[in-house]
Amino acid sequence: MRRAVYAGSFDPVTNGHLWMIETGSRLFDELVVAAGANSAKKYSFSLTERLGMLKACTKKYKNIKIDNFEGQFLVKYAKVVGADYILRGIRTSEDYEYERTISHVNRDIEKTVTMVFLVPPMEISDISSSMVKGLVGSAGWEKMVERYVPDGVADNVIRHFSN
Repeated sequence: MRRAVYAGSFDPVTNGHLWMIETGSRLFDELVVAAGANSAKKYSFSLTERLGMLKACTKKYKNIKIDNFEGQFLVKYAKVVGADYILRGIRTSEDYEYERTISHVNRDIEKTVTMVFLVPPMEISDISSSMVKGLVGSAGWEKMVERYVPDGVADNVIRHFSN
């Protein structure tokens, strides 16, 4: 069985994340989508909310498992869940340089886990959680957010930032 981990903050889930998840579900027998929990990082959404959004927008995929991890290297977490692959997205040259370095470090830590990189389509390559949150506050932001996140996620983002 080919099992991979796709990890991120998913704060919130974007259409770019969903493309990675959809593609990963086709490439692997099982894809573990893991939300990272870092106590030093300030999230807009709680871990419970982020996991809920992930579950809601991935429920149609039968080979997706939603999980979370904290306090360990991603490559070590991959081994714990029995994954031989880590799925990562490359949007920019900066992403490439960062991921290249991390893949070398991961190989030093755990030689049996392979990094797999995907380049998203151009129309979603610039979408990130930070970009989505950066839209909040300007006139008409709700409609803009709806363009970049899955339907159920848009409702959560709008409700969260309208309060």
